[in-house]
Amino acid sequence: MPVPKDFVSPARMSAKERAFSQIQRWIIDGTLQPGEKLLDAELAESLGVSRTPIREAFQLLEVQGLVSTHPGKETKVTTIEKGDIFKLYSTMAALQSLAAEVTAQAITAEQIEQLRAINLDFAHTIRSGQAYQAMEADEQFHNLIVELAQNPYIDSFSSSLQIHIRRFKYVFLKQPIQATQASVNEHSAIIAAFESKDSDRARELMRQNFIRPMQELHELI
Repeated sequence: MPVPKDFVSPARMSAKERAFSQIQRWIIDGTLQPGEKLLDAELAESLGVSRTPIREAFQLLEVQGLVSTHPGKETKVTTIEKGDIFKLYSTMAALQSLAAEVTAQAITAEQIEQLRAINLDFAHTIRSGQAYQAMEADEQFHNLIVELAQNPYIDSFSSSLQIHIRRFKYVFLKQPIQATQASVNEHSAIIAAFESKDSDRARELMRQNFIRPMQELHELI
């Protein structure tokens, strides 16, 4: 189970948090492949922690559905199925569309500028080939819209889905710039709908922002 040696550990994290964050990232970016057996001793050595926080991280990752523990305490990265793309993205599209519809009527000029700044960062990370950072910027854009909708159920369900969508989104954002620039343009159109307080347009644009990559991913994978 080869793992990188040249990663930077986040500051001010407990050993368990650091292990959880790094292993989660390796699963999402494909360093740890679907179906791969995870060895706590090897991960502990790579991360410079004891085996206890690794095992604690496994428990958290299992709750998220990213790893599974089998008889004999063998832990493996869960597999991802092509059919899950439709289930995950169509559900997220419905949740995010509702959030956009509500937010369009409540968003302030200052918050619109926040979204614009995040989208600029998103565009920069795409142009510079930083797929993981692009994924984080994209999530920051959508998370702010969900937060502004002030609906805890949308927030909770979106967060749960987002973990699994990340594994597909990372693949999508590694595509050539022309394929991913559409997401930046769609964000700009959503921002314009917010500026005009057009709830219907914001809802439909947000839906398209998830349905398009869903269809493209299904063809790609």
